[in-house]
Amino acid sequence: MSAQTHVPSLLSRAGTASVLLAAVGGAMLAPAAVPEAHALPAASKALNVAASKKGSPYKYGATGPHRFDCSGLTQFSYKKAGKKLPRTAQQQYNKTRRVSASGRKKGDLVFFHYRGSVYHVGIYAGKGRIWHSPKTGQVVRLERIWSKGVRYGRVR
Repeated sequence: MSAQTHVPSLLSRAGTASVLLAAVGGAMLAPAAVPEAHALPAASKALNVAASKKGSPYKYGATGPHRFDCSGLTQFSYKKAGKKLPRTAQQQYNKTRRVSASGRKKGDLVFFHYRGSVYHVGIYAGKGRIWHSPKTGQVVRLERIWSKGVRYGRVR
């Protein structure tokens, strides 16, 4: 008899709540041996953290948890996701791995630059949008990328 024919009889004898094994590709594995399917990668966690800060006011030099400047928001979000980023947008740009626009993924950092200097950073949210803390008088928000002068970086 195969493992598949044993499973129904095992379920009927033991009840579904007490069955601790699962058939996977013909092999029997204990649940602890199966990787956590719902664990989010750091980029997804950081994106969720940034989104949770919607409406938090901008403050120059602020790194959270209630006020942020642009790089303070990205640093805070990735720290909550278990990754360390430097403090400024330029330092974060220098620390990340370059990604093409076509290869960008949710959670990648989006760097705005002018004449070789990075002046702003946000977290890519998909569909051409970022979560960011724009400037004095504004709040953390989701916004369309407004410039073609951007580069993408992936946190390692």
